[in-house]
Amino acid sequence: MKKETLYKGNIFTLNRERLHDHDWEIIRHPGGVGVQVVRDGKMLFVRQYRPAVNACTLEIPAGKLEYGEDPLTCGLRELNEETGLTCSSMTLIQKFWSTPGFCDEMLYIYQAHDPEPALHRLDPDPDEDLELVWLDLPEALAMAQRNEICDGKTLIAVYLAVLEHTGGCRFSDTGAAGE
Repeated sequence: MKKETLYKGNIFTLNRERLHDHDWEIIRHPGGVGVQVVRDGKMLFVRQYRPAVNACTLEIPAGKLEYGEDPLTCGLRELNEETGLTCSSMTLIQKFWSTPGFCDEMLYIYQAHDPEPALHRLDPDPDEDLELVWLDLPEALAMAQRNEICDGKTLIAVYLAVLEHTGGCRFSDTGAAGE
């Protein structure tokens, strides 16, 4: 396979890669982690402005992996940085490619267990201006259905939280959904 780097930035690299006599433009990205936090029937979101879509979004706490970083470590860090919370443990509940047609970004969603305020809060990234929002699960589901929540990782986390809290599925310690 022939590979040419067209752009290398802080967040991703854009390559032109030749495979089977066809050129592909592929974004190489280290991936990201989102954390589903549910306590007392309410789910935690962060509201933030996203320049790429010129809108304020409601998302689960999340962040970019550093190359080679363990997703669980990233999830614990992002939970603390964005919300000031820590947890007793996390379970991987879903992993998926965001847009496999042109990007290798893998996203991981963890479920936080026993969330509580962190004794030592990490500083959020300098470009983050976040508002914490707790929503009842039925309200979060209704917002997703009205397209008021449009972030893919967050939609998956909402639907999985509703399924689990209505008895539709349970998550094991290995991260597999089961009955």
